[in-house]
Amino acid sequence: MVAGGHSLLPMMKLRIANPEYLVDINDLALELGYVITDPTLVRIGAMTRHRELLDSEPLAADCPIFRDAERVIADPVVRNRGTLGGSLCQADPAEDLSTVCEALDAVCLARGPSGEREIPIDDFIVGPYETALTFNEMLVEVRIPLRHNSSSAYAKVERRVGDWAVAAAGAALTLDGDAIAAGRLGLTAVNVDRAALAEVAAGLAGQPVTDEVFADAGRRAAQACDPVTDARGTAEYKRHLAAELTTRTLRTAAQRVRAAGN
Repeated sequence: MVAGGHSLLPMMKLRIANPEYLVDINDLALELGYVITDPTLVRIGAMTRHRELLDSEPLAADCPIFRDAERVIADPVVRNRGTLGGSLCQADPAEDLSTVCEALDAVCLARGPSGEREIPIDDFIVGPYETALTFNEMLVEVRIPLRHNSSSAYAKVERRVGDWAVAAAGAALTLDGDAIAAGRLGLTAVNVDRAALAEVAAGLAGQPVTDEVFADAGRRAAQACDPVTDARGTAEYKRHLAAELTTRTLRTAAQRVRAAGN
């Protein structure tokens, strides 16, 4: 299936992908392009474009991590055509919105001949370029639970504006007074052990809201990574970024909760 085409078409040009059939689903843009919010849930259609995610004020209010990420995704051409569903289904380890959805504990709604099923984001992304969708299913919606006293943030380091991430981090926090009630983390482009990162996030619960706690979580998150040296940076540098960006996003998320007073 092709929507924006900014992931699949380059792979076809490089002969990495060679589909026998190609189905253009852009006629579904009206049906599957939307952002709907209510007090407990955000629903986003899989055909929602990056530009629509960037411009949505209700989404920015409930999940500011989306605007953080969309501001640093590619360029206007990609943002005008690329979609949330396309990004998630590509499952590129250096892709931003997978990390955003992991931090937000999103649920993916798949539809096929036998009906619909919900797939937690932790199960949806099976590995690099691989998802839990079967051959006759498509992603139609992403659902994000909203929690009181919560907010989120995303931070990214790139070599050039619009480039793939050297490293990036996302965080979501729920506060209870001066303590952390719950936390979620995501990391991009650093070959993270997602189970180990989930343990780091779980360990935030009950901790005080302090820079020391956030820095410790950042160090532990970096230990859950096994990045490789490449043209974008050394493994040591990427691990350093994982720690710093995790710390930074946790701090920003906490500041946003307190600023909103929700």
